[in-house]
Amino acid sequence: MIIGEVKRYLRDNNSIRVSRSIRDLAYKAMQFKERYTKENGKEPTIDIIAKELGVEREDISLSFDAIQDPISLQEPVYNDNAESIYIMDQIKDAKNTDELWTEQMTIMQIMKKLNEKEKMIITKRFFDGRTQMEVAKEIGISQAQVSRLEKNAIDHIKRLYK
Repeated sequence: MIIGEVKRYLRDNNSIRVSRSIRDLAYKAMQFKERYTKENGKEPTIDIIAKELGVEREDISLSFDAIQDPISLQEPVYNDNAESIYIMDQIKDAKNTDELWTEQMTIMQIMKKLNEKEKMIITKRFFDGRTQMEVAKEIGISQAQVSRLEKNAIDHIKRLYK
């Protein structure tokens, strides 16, 4: 009875709760994986494991991920006694920061308030990286008109942004 209580405590007090069915699937998959590796000298693919257990391959991947112990982002992955590289250094994304995300949301909200021609010109110029001449040729107006419409659209954005 005490062993059962200890097992329940360890199962229920993990930092991340994983359903018993997912854990059971992972353990069955690991047992099959070990058996297959011994018999064939190589590890089975996710597809082979899924076929053997009669489940979707996504369920196998999910179950393997679910039983992994969580690790800290401050965990060192490399240390040469002078400098350490941490997991956070490996996964951080300077391109997609929270600040950028909120700016993009703001820009998208403002873009919705522009008229169709202004929206098209701003999109082609600043999001697609086209020149005024390319935009003019594409939509059939002069470069001077594109320049004027672009200036008006930017002024409109500035008024909305303030």
